[in-house]
Amino acid sequence: MPYTPPAMVNTASQMLPLGTQTPEFRLPDCTGREVSLADFPDAKGYLVVFMCNHCPFVKHMRDQLAALGRELPERGVVMVGINSNDADKYPDDSPQRMKNEAETYGYTFPYLVDADQEVAKAFRAACTPDFFLFDGEGALVYRGQLDDSRPSNTEPVDGKDLRAAVDAMLGGDGVPEEGQKPSIGCNIKWKQGNEPEWFG
Repeated sequence: MPYTPPAMVNTASQMLPLGTQTPEFRLPDCTGREVSLADFPDAKGYLVVFMCNHCPFVKHMRDQLAALGRELPERGVVMVGINSNDADKYPDDSPQRMKNEAETYGYTFPYLVDADQEVAKAFRAACTPDFFLFDGEGALVYRGQLDDSRPSNTEPVDGKDLRAAVDAMLGGDGVPEEGQKPSIGCNIKWKQGNEPEWFG
């Protein structure tokens, strides 16, 4: 019987424990250039976003993702997007389509290809989008949602939760754990036989 990919479902972030050190990785971007967070040793923080092209939750916040990509570097925070979806079964998430997406929607941050999905597993990334904010020492200070907006509601797409976390981190006050809400989105499209233990 042929394999049928799972349907899109609302999946929540795994909420990686705060204080977790940034998993190390080096991945090609959608043009083939390799990128690692270690390339930015003087950054004041690092935002890692697991995302893709076809997910309606990501499409809903494209403008905010592009805005963050412009604003955060000016504040000393490095932002990268990572696509871990199985591009063979979801060709909209191929590197060429990622390149087109970045050009069309003004993504100035590196948009990276996690072809073997090992980086997603290291982060315990579960959904698109899934946000991870690390401080300048590489410790996780925020994980969860961009804001309360969803494709199915009328809440503003303003990035208030994530922006508040960035402000607190850069302000030196520390990011409170209270109030951090899981991100909700489509499940990462794992390759057959490569699903992590928390999937499903």
